[in-house]
Amino acid sequence: MDQTSTPHVRAVEREFSPRAVLTGTVLGILLTPSNVYAGLKIGWSFNMSIIALLVGYGVWQGLAKRSAAGLPWTLHESNINQTVASAAASIISGGLVAPIPAYTLLTGQQLDALPMVAWVFSVSFLGIWIAWYLRPSLLNDKALRFPEGMATLETLLHIYNHGHEAATRLKVLLGATLLSGLAKWVDSFVWAIPRWSPSAQLERLTFTADPSLLLVGFGGIIGIRVGLTLLLGALLAWGGLAPWLLDHGLVQLPPGSSGPQFAVLVEWLLWPGVSLMVCSTLASLAIRLWTLHASTKASGGTTWAIPKPGPAIGFLLAIVLVVSLQAILFGINPWMALLTIPLAICLAAVAARVVGATGIPPIGAIGQLSQLSFGIVAPGQVPINLMSANTAGGSAGQCTDLMNDFKVGRAIGATPRKQLLAQTLGIFIGSIVGVLAYLALIPDPQAMLLTEEWPAPAVATWKAVAQTLTHGLDSLSASIRWAIFIGGVAGLLLGILDSLLPAHRARYLPSTAALGLAFILPASVSLMMALGAVLTWLVSCRWPSLTERFAITAAAGLIAGESITGVGASLWEMLGNL
Repeated sequence: MDQTSTPHVRAVEREFSPRAVLTGTVLGILLTPSNVYAGLKIGWSFNMSIIALLVGYGVWQGLAKRSAAGLPWTLHESNINQTVASAAASIISGGLVAPIPAYTLLTGQQLDALPMVAWVFSVSFLGIWIAWYLRPSLLNDKALRFPEGMATLETLLHIYNHGHEAATRLKVLLGATLLSGLAKWVDSFVWAIPRWSPSAQLERLTFTADPSLLLVGFGGIIGIRVGLTLLLGALLAWGGLAPWLLDHGLVQLPPGSSGPQFAVLVEWLLWPGVSLMVCSTLASLAIRLWTLHASTKASGGTTWAIPKPGPAIGFLLAIVLVVSLQAILFGINPWMALLTIPLAICLAAVAARVVGATGIPPIGAIGQLSQLSFGIVAPGQVPINLMSANTAGGSAGQCTDLMNDFKVGRAIGATPRKQLLAQTLGIFIGSIVGVLAYLALIPDPQAMLLTEEWPAPAVATWKAVAQTLTHGLDSLSASIRWAIFIGGVAGLLLGILDSLLPAHRARYLPSTAALGLAFILPASVSLMMALGAVLTWLVSCRWPSLTERFAITAAAGLIAGESITGVGASLWEMLGNL
């Protein structure tokens, strides 16, 4: 590419330097457990690119100013640092908080650490090579802006043009991290902060005050629309449906039970919630793809560049790894495992185009679409339904993450091969750290998951879809079948309206993802996230510029502080039991 074609391109000085790689590795090790923790708590994760940019810049530019011989931290080193760190933190798309735990819950089989690391790495590695081959065509398509990549690019350029601002944001980030970490440490080791509820009846329905700054932080990120939808969903599911189920005997509580009854009630409530989310995301995905196809056709079609054959060795290695591990670890027929590759390539390409156009990664929809596909090809087989579908979902997750990085790299004149190496290193680090964090947090998935402490909504979704496709709707009670039908119709309508209405009108619709999620999360979690969203909105009304500068940074610190401390507390407890 002509380096004078864009004002952002700079001459490459130091790029894939030891300190850039080391900084990204250290940050990846620190930040990966945060996304594992958050994924198991609320089913969402956080893009760690901006945190990595701020911390890397603050540390190395600070050292350079204090030492006359210190080398400045270059723009391209920052990019490699954030690529490694964000790739590691996005490893949860490889299945750690969804299909892998769901597989354990349905089959009773738990993978050991090393096989789990190999599996998570392999599906993510496949996604990297799909992104490499998609890169020429997608980056040349002017209709695809990759909003998330552009947000990272704007942050990267901003901190180099306004160094003082970056230092201020870093202080806010560290302050919020320390505050959240301290609160979690007190709750875990010093004094268990009470979960207050106005009445025993509301406590039974999970309406308690959850003293979690992580949830407040996520509320600050998701925005007022999603926050209010979570509140609406909690009132509808846990304040309306749950008491009705108990009154009509559709859900029976254990004799003498007291306290929150999340585990019992969610076994019914998750079905309409999952149905709503799956139908709305699939409908929305279909409409987005049709719109993309129509716009591409109207503009004369996409110019498809033919990539060089050199990386074919890496691509073939990824295919061999994925197919072999499906056969070895899950007993899947190799020919059936081989079918996952073309599906993964197609769905990863779909996800990349959707992310390029909208900035929204449809990983959940890709996972459920894969499950439906394998439910038709191999009905009644749980390993194929979950782990073969995991191949497509994991590949799509890493493919979209790297495509955003490629977008940033192209704008600043980075070297694509070095970005690919950084992404590979990131998923290698993330696979190891993510698996160790998961095993430390959830040593006994059968007993711990789908509980009030670990709601794991993504696990519940994958498990429910696999159960339905394996055993059929006849295995469910009549009330649940009606709930699935009503939730599916509502999700379909909301998904269509959200995609077709103009943006200024669609924003008044409830968020379908949040509405369905509220059926699977305890009401206490939805309430705290709604509180964070409302507080952030109120502050933005009074001090808009202050909120724009620091809201996301402070929220990221609250998320990182509690999750890192939570993982540390679990490790401490595990060591104490040895």
